[in-house]
Formats: sequence, structure tokens, C-alpha cells
Amino acid sequence: MTTTVFLVRHGAHDRLGRILCGRMHGVTLSEEGRRQAAAVAAWLGGETLEAVYASPLERTRETAQPIAAAVGVTATLDPDLSEIDFGEWTGKAFDDLDGDPAWAAWNRARALARPPGGESMVEVQSRVRHWLDLTRARHPMGRVAAVTHGDVIKALLAAVLGFSMDQHDRLEVSPASVTTLLVGDWGMKVMGVNETIR
Repeated sequence: MTTTVFLVRHGAHDRLGRILCGRMHGVTLSEEGRRQAAAVAAWLGGETLEAVYASPLERTRETAQPIAAAVGVTATLDPDLSEIDFGEWTGKAFDDLDGDPAWAAWNRARALARPPGGESMVEVQSRVRHWLDLTRARHPMGRVAAVTHGDVIKALLAAVLGFSMDQHDRLEVSPASVTTLLVGDWGMKVMGVNETIR
């Protein structure tokens, strides 16, 4: 029995590349992000999905909604798919973080570092693996989509591929990209990473 999981990063928003949004509320898709979400929905609409899951944040819900509509289901919100809790860094501009030694450590040694007042990558991996285990039990031979965040997808890929999160910068997970996993009794296999349709 094999479950196919399409991991979708949310579409673009107007703070992308400038602000570390983390779990900020009120961050919604830009016009470009809405176009990206429609393109992903058109693509995944042909995949006979049993379910669509999403992080509770607005930008993921807005990306998940057209995908769910395309396959005739209602998106299920799951906190295990939430963005990393960046603690005190939430909402800060990347330019303002550049001189922070803790920020440098986070980007250099992500397997060990932790945002001040936030969540470690080990904790992120644990919760997203928990989601994956439950999803496989619910859909043992099904196909599902999960709309989440770039670093959450990287954390799961690192776990599947068996490499350290210190190497996170070797992976690219673009807005509205799709990363595909197969999950079975035999383990997990990566079928595609950062696939996009424009």
C-alpha cells in the first residue's frame, strides 16, 4: 500500500523575500500568488486527490482552497503543517536580522540552532512526520495534497533523504511549487522536488 503526497508551498505574497513572516496572521496571497494557486489547482485537479490538507495560516488556506475546489473536497486545516515558530524574529525584516549572531547561527547550523523563543528544526520535523504518519493511516492507497511552507517541506525532505538540516540551503522550494513523496511500508521515496507550472 502506497500513499502519494503532494507537498505544495503556498503562493507568493507581498512580503516574500523581505519579511520573516513565520506565523504572522494577515499575510495573504498577492495577485501573483493567486495566479500561482490557480495554476497548481489546475495541475493537481487531475490527480484524483482524496484530501487536501493545509496549514492554518491565511496564505496556505488561500492556496489550498482552489486545489480543494478542483477535486471536490473541503480543505482540512492541520496545525502540524504550520510554519516554523520563529519566536522573537516573527515579523522582522531580513535586513534587520543580518547582523544578529543568532540569525547567522540559525542559517549555518540549523540542525542545532533555535530561534529565540521559537521552535527547533527537530521539533518541526517531528510534527510534520506525525502528520505524515496519520495521513498515511487515513489514506493507505490514496493521493493527497498538503499546502504548507518552504522550510517545513525542507524539514520533511531532510528526514526522508537522511541529511542534516545544516544543508537546508541545498534545497530550493519555490512559492507554489510541488514536491512529491511516495510513502509505504517499505519507507519513503522522493519522486519530484520544487516542480512548478507558470
